[in-house]
Amino acid sequence: MATVTHVCTLDYVAKMLGEDPELLEAIVYNDDNLSYGAIISVYTGPEDTITALTDDGIDELKDMLRDARITTETWHAFLDDFVDDAELVARIKTQSPR
Repeated sequence: MATVTHVCTLDYVAKMLGEDPELLEAIVYNDDNLSYGAIISVYTGPEDTITALTDDGIDELKDMLRDARITTETWHAFLDDFVDDAELVARIKTQSPR
């Protein structure tokens, strides 16, 4: 594994990928969804953190989302399996998959 020299915040990754930031947050909330070390917690204060991804984490996330969007059925199954927030899932399902 290469040395990590920078990371991108989830908000920035969402903008880069054209994704809903809440969706990305819900996916990476379970750190088992990406490889070990792909998700980084950045402490901005004693009790405050933001989540960031390495380049490998961004690539994994892009691949995961691309594969999930093969059909509407696979997309909905992905959302049901990877997102625990029912309101978020319902909102995302109403949007057309890319």
